[in-house]
Order: sequence, then structure tokens, then C-alpha cells
Amino acid sequence: MEEKKTILLVEDDIKIRRMLRMFIEQENMQVLEAEEGFAALEILAKEAVDVIVLDLMMPGLDGWTTCRKIREQGDMPILILTARGDEANRLLGFELGADDYVVKPFSPREIVMRIKALLRRNGQAKQKVDQGEEALHFPGLDIFPDEHKVLVEGQSALLSPLEYNLLLFMARNSQRVLTRDMLLDRVWGYDFAGDSRTVDTHVRRLREKISRNSEKVASYIVTVRGAGYKFEVLR
Repeated sequence: MEEKKTILLVEDDIKIRRMLRMFIEQENMQVLEAEEGFAALEILAKEAVDVIVLDLMMPGLDGWTTCRKIREQGDMPILILTARGDEANRLLGFELGADDYVVKPFSPREIVMRIKALLRRNGQAKQKVDQGEEALHFPGLDIFPDEHKVLVEGQSALLSPLEYNLLLFMARNSQRVLTRDMLLDRVWGYDFAGDSRTVDTHVRRLREKISRNSEKVASYIVTVRGAGYKFEVLR
């Protein structure tokens, strides 16, 4: 029997937590709850979690800080909950390492769908690792799919699952112009609720992370004005 997936709900509104818990448990997943960031971090120190649903506006340790601290510790998928029309908060959440977002008010069924999509994406990535994939090597940049690892000038780059998948997809399609819609479809892997600026935010964050070790490597990801992006191999 397949092991139950564990979902951590971090939300200060107890009514929302109870509602989401009911819908998630109906899908044969178990739920852990925290009403603010400090409690969430304590749970993560003790429990293995598959997906985190994280509200941004909370007392105590807010969602932005919690998201950043979670990303410093691990790469589990993070789904953020944010207020209607609050684009700045959504973009900041992505910059801090979130994988997806849902705008309040929301349907609990949509939350479940998003959680399943994140689990499916991670499951597909693990399956590819089990099947074995050849490493990709470029000057100053090495990508090891079997180990889910990226080295920049020999040093490990700490990427979120989505950032890793974005880099891997672009590297596998080097020299090809990739539109933002194509990246949303192939990397995010489902009908994402965001827009093309979501891609821009993640590309910018990916560049920043790999440029910490090598400005040369960051230049692999080229912006094609009016079209999208291209992974351009240095000669």
C-alpha cells in the first residue's frame, strides 16, 4: 500500500484549516497544522512533510519569513495563500522560493488539485531519477539528474525543486528559444493560475542563485526580447 502523503497547513484562521483538512483527508492524505511560522518550523524539524500550504499574512512569524527559512532547510514544495489582487505578495513569495500560489477566497477543491499537481511533479522527477539519466556538463556548470544536484564551478547550488526543474528543462533544450507559455506548460506542468511574470521572477531568482558562484554561468540563461528565454551554451 502506498504511504500516505503528509501536508502541512500553516494558517492562522482555524476555520480555513478545518475546512482544508477535511478536503485533504478525503483524498487519503494526512494533515499537520500550524497557526504561525514558528510552530511550522518546529513541526518541520521533527516531521517529514511532502507539501506545505502556507498563508502569507499571519501573526508571529509571517509567511514570507517562514517561506525563506523553509527554503534554507529543504526543497519540499510550497503552495502559498495570498489576498485577492495582491500581486506584489505573490511575486515576493516566488522570489523567496514558493512553487505555486492560490488567491483568497479560494475553493478547497482547487487547493487539493494544486497539492496533487505538486506531488505529481515531484513523483515524476523521482521516477526519472530511478530510471537513470545522464549528467549534463557545460563549462562551469554540471547538472546531475540522478542526484538532483547542480554544481557551479564545483560548488553545490541550493535550488528549489521548481528552480532545478526550470534549469534542467532549459539546459536540455539548449540553443532553443523557449516562450514563457511553453515554460509554464512544461515546467510547472499544469494549468497554472499565474501569468508570464511568474516565469520572469523564477528566471531572475535562478540567475541570482547560480551567479553567486559564477557570473559566467548566469550568462547561460539569455533573454530573447519579445519571445522568452534561451539556454545558450558558451563557446
